[in-house]
Amino acid sequence: MGQEILPPSGGDDDNIQPVDLKAALEQRYLAYALSTIMHRALPDVRDGLKPVHRRIVYAMNEMGLRPTSAFRKCAKIVGEVMGNYHPHGDQSIYDALARLAQDFSQRYTLVNGQGNFGNIDGDSPAAMRYTESKMTAVSELLLEGIDQDAVDFRDTYDESNSEPVVLPGAFPNLLANGSSGIAVGMATSIPSHNAHELCDAALHLIKHPDATVEKLIEFIPGPDFPTGGIIIDSRESIIESYRTGRGGFRVRAKWQTEDLGRGGYQIVITEIPFQVQKSRLIEKIAELLIARKLPLLEDIRDESAEDIRVVLVPKSRSVDPTILMESMFKLTELESRFPLNMNVLSMGRIPRVMALNEVLKEWLDHRREVLQRRSRFRLAAIEKRLEILGGLLIAYLNIDEVIRIIREEDEPKPVMVARWDLTDNQVEAILNMRLRSLRKLEEFEIRKEFDELTKEKGEIEALLASDDKQWQTVAWEIGEVKKKFAKATEVGRRRTQFADAPEADEEAIQQAMIEKEPITVVISEKGWIRALKGHIADTATLTFKEGDGLKVAFPAQTTDKILIVTTGGKAFTLGGDKLPGGRGHGEPLRIMVDMDNDQAVLTAFVHDPSRKQLIVSTAGNGFVVPEAELVANTRKGKQIMNVALPEETQLLVPVTGDHVAVVGENRKLLVFPLVQVPEMSRGKGVRLQRYKDGGISDVRCFAIADGLVWEDSAGRTFTKNKDELAEWLADRATAGRTVPKGFPRSGKFAG
Repeated sequence: MGQEILPPSGGDDDNIQPVDLKAALEQRYLAYALSTIMHRALPDVRDGLKPVHRRIVYAMNEMGLRPTSAFRKCAKIVGEVMGNYHPHGDQSIYDALARLAQDFSQRYTLVNGQGNFGNIDGDSPAAMRYTESKMTAVSELLLEGIDQDAVDFRDTYDESNSEPVVLPGAFPNLLANGSSGIAVGMATSIPSHNAHELCDAALHLIKHPDATVEKLIEFIPGPDFPTGGIIIDSRESIIESYRTGRGGFRVRAKWQTEDLGRGGYQIVITEIPFQVQKSRLIEKIAELLIARKLPLLEDIRDESAEDIRVVLVPKSRSVDPTILMESMFKLTELESRFPLNMNVLSMGRIPRVMALNEVLKEWLDHRREVLQRRSRFRLAAIEKRLEILGGLLIAYLNIDEVIRIIREEDEPKPVMVARWDLTDNQVEAILNMRLRSLRKLEEFEIRKEFDELTKEKGEIEALLASDDKQWQTVAWEIGEVKKKFAKATEVGRRRTQFADAPEADEEAIQQAMIEKEPITVVISEKGWIRALKGHIADTATLTFKEGDGLKVAFPAQTTDKILIVTTGGKAFTLGGDKLPGGRGHGEPLRIMVDMDNDQAVLTAFVHDPSRKQLIVSTAGNGFVVPEAELVANTRKGKQIMNVALPEETQLLVPVTGDHVAVVGENRKLLVFPLVQVPEMSRGKGVRLQRYKDGGISDVRCFAIADGLVWEDSAGRTFTKNKDELAEWLADRATAGRTVPKGFPRSGKFAG
């Protein structure tokens, strides 16, 4: 770190110590990071809670706010939590408390709230002085056995009280309710699941401890979000996510069409993806509507009350609802991805990413430990009671002697201890016994209780001695939870469904996102491009910069793909809707695509995937390329023809018919069958015609049955049929013969 810098000396130099800044920062930041990871952001794998939630639930339990008791003001609860356990801001505690009560945030709520606790539109809860709450059956399950030494306790922040390190957790809360949080250098994101399915998987894991994730997926097919929705991931990707503990789930809104009669319909959305704010979603869709990004949609209405009901009105009855919805899923949060990152505190101490089976295993091990601790606690209580009952029975058998000793002796305690070999506790119990307990009936009851407790003690000792019996008991407890949250109940039914995304035509979806309008695409000699509104027949009125002129102009639609081919053999693709407007001279193509400076535009046209093109270089090499191969998805474009300067790509003509006519700069014509030209997606091509010097002038594909047609400079049309072309018919790559009479001087087939 370099030399330490000491502060200037002052009056009190005794307590100043030089500290290495780097070491100090590292130490303090590490302390902060560990605090965030352990005590704020990551849940414990055993009870699925972060410290703030654990403290809220425990404080409510201490306040006696059972599901059957009355509600209490949230302000009172927050005050208790803050004063006794959680020395942080009251607002952060109340936010956490409110979230535990929201049925659209928690799959199984831990807090039963009364009042305004916020809604799915993103509105915040009412102030804590207005709202009231108490525990739910789920939080009661999480705390079951807390007073029976089921878990360790630690001192609270001011050491005036104690709090549980973890809750007993009879409910599989981590996976059932999920969790999300951002720590330092790590984050967690766990979706909620169905408790019935989790219990089934846990019961299977008890019987088969080595069960794989693939097997557990049969019980837990995937998340079960509070807000429903439809998961459209494949089974393979779900298995992979659960096996590695990392991945994600694509969730879509649930929708259906409502028939309005006369062929009309509207789409109704009844469930939206988890953690999507409905009001924000509708705002976004409305913005897209105004920006004309959703040409198939006419209007959107929110008709929600308690349930969600968002109505989408299509532009016309002929709109395909599937394509409309697919375009909506692509552009809006009607489809969202919920990430999976099962980063949890293993054993309450070590943060690590765990697989599904590991998470369930740790929960089961915790449940077994809780069972053992509760059993030992009960055993100690039984032994203590049996000791006292034993003493009382001796007293009943010798009641007259006991009364005599108490009446006559100054210190009856040591006398009784010596006489019947009693313990201190037994003597205390005898001395504290009430006179009314001397009835004969009381002796029977004590004997009966003694026998029952002796039997229970034997059972607990047998339980603690047998692993099998412990697992049987854990399984029975899980079975009870499963009954309570069975799928047949309203709270337990599965809300999120699974489906495959419908196979919709990608092209159709792309088209559905663009407003279809006629345009005229204009490209200048120097490579400036623009799109004028409407189809313009007369291109003579177009203006260009000085020294520039028209290269190519053609009609198109905003939904079309425009293909541009350069002299360097490269193809670029631009969307008709992405072209600059017709005001001014447009924009240089080189800004929009990565076109080399030594290349120019050869031609441009509207893409038709069913067509093929014959591409030819100046040297007379060429090949057939399907037009679908010319489409490039990036601004880098696609190299189609391999050419090196001074050679360039010179011609691109549509493939029709069955023959090719080639004319060279030496005015020699050659006609040969099209089959002799190979079809490729990229290459140099094959020689079409042989030249001593010069290169190719023009090429045309045609059907021999219709004959070869050309126009001269005067506009006259010439047609040569098969017989008349006999002397020019030969194989590819031959020299050809001088052009027939009447062939244009330009050496081109079109004047």
